[in-house]
Amino acid sequence: MQWETVIGLEVHLQLATRSKIFSGSPTTFGAEPNTQASAVDLAMPGMLPVLNEQAVRYAVMFGLGIGAEIGKRSIFDRKNYFYPDLPKGYQISQFQDPIVGRGRFEVQLEDGSTREIGITRAHLEEDAGKSLHEDFHGMSGIDLNRAGTPLLEIVTEPDLRSAAEAVAYLKALHSLVTYLGISDGNMAEGSMRCDINISLRPSGSEAYGTRAEIKNVNSFRFVEKAIRHEVERQADILEDGGTVAQETRLYDADLDETRPMRSKEVANDYRYFPEPDLLPVVIADDYIEAIRESLPELPTDKRHRFMEQYGLSAYDANVLSDTRPLADYFEAVVAGCGDAKIAANWVQVELLGQLNRNELDIEHSPVSADALGGLIVRILDNSISGKIAKQVFEAMWQGEGSADEVIEAKGLKQVSDSGALETMVDEVIANNSAQVEQYLAADEARRKKLVGFFVGQVMKLSKGQANPQMVNELLAKKLV
Repeated sequence: MQWETVIGLEVHLQLATRSKIFSGSPTTFGAEPNTQASAVDLAMPGMLPVLNEQAVRYAVMFGLGIGAEIGKRSIFDRKNYFYPDLPKGYQISQFQDPIVGRGRFEVQLEDGSTREIGITRAHLEEDAGKSLHEDFHGMSGIDLNRAGTPLLEIVTEPDLRSAAEAVAYLKALHSLVTYLGISDGNMAEGSMRCDINISLRPSGSEAYGTRAEIKNVNSFRFVEKAIRHEVERQADILEDGGTVAQETRLYDADLDETRPMRSKEVANDYRYFPEPDLLPVVIADDYIEAIRESLPELPTDKRHRFMEQYGLSAYDANVLSDTRPLADYFEAVVAGCGDAKIAANWVQVELLGQLNRNELDIEHSPVSADALGGLIVRILDNSISGKIAKQVFEAMWQGEGSADEVIEAKGLKQVSDSGALETMVDEVIANNSAQVEQYLAADEARRKKLVGFFVGQVMKLSKGQANPQMVNELLAKKLV
């Protein structure tokens, strides 16, 4: 039987506020355990929550970024459950009246096509602490630094149909929230964590199957692997005549498998009720409009503009608009050299290649956008060839100066003097009479291949500095 995969994602996004959602405690990552937890975070008697306005602002920014309904009146609720790293015995979250309602989110897939993924809701809540197991020899330690950190939980409709689509959605979401500046999206530090809801149904069926939830997956690669494994597991169960249990599972990256964690809860299990210590959040229209006017150009808009303004392919535009710093770098290179297509190629191939090999981000590139633009100018004005330009770029990466300084210091300027080039061409023809005879006896298709030999010999004689276009023109005149 052919199965259709149905996936919905719940992303817990840590918001980039300097303090927690209901207290003034800092949110700095990596602090010593339990050094960033106030009496409010520890749930000491008599301590009352005070809402962080910046968290509300960031949630509204996200909602506007996906064209969603903004809840002008939202309510915080208590979500009751017991866990050692949850000091109050409940989590302050939102249930019936979230701050962000339904929206649509455009995602570009690997083949260049786009899909719109429905967003069910996005609501504010506080994070729990963290249980530590490694260093306590059979016991667990509790670090409450993270307790009370503001989260935006973003819930999709069950619109995703494969692991590849899920990863594409997460990457697009990461791009959006970092463009907006509402989160650093650092999955390794837990700033963006994903719960995956997966079910299978017979192809063509409208009814959903029983879903399993995989909790807290923290990398794009693990999301893809977890989904692939879970799809195979559920398919095996169904094809053997069994039924899939509705449960929460964990993904074990070392074993590349999911395993049961607990039976899947439903809303009634949490006994939601309105948080009595917080008033409803009422948002005025002028507050929303002021935020709307402050939004930067978003990734989808920038991608479409890059295609229209610079004539880039959908793939190139998607890569170059992935992050704001990369998009800004690319546009600065274009401004410096005036050729968007060559700039796109150099940024994607040479620059990003070096950054990836050296595990650097664009903000720490040793070659500035102005410097790369200057190098491309020297290619365009035929001062150097594309091949020599790669040598120059390597030297620039190593801190040896600007393109002009490297070209001058290493004597790399391209030979475009027609007299000098003609002398070299004549010498190559004279020294390779056998190849000349083969060329003259060949048909047109064969000649195109053979001329490469002569070009190579001229380039060798010129130590790679001959202008290839002029060499080809001279050979075409003389090999007759």
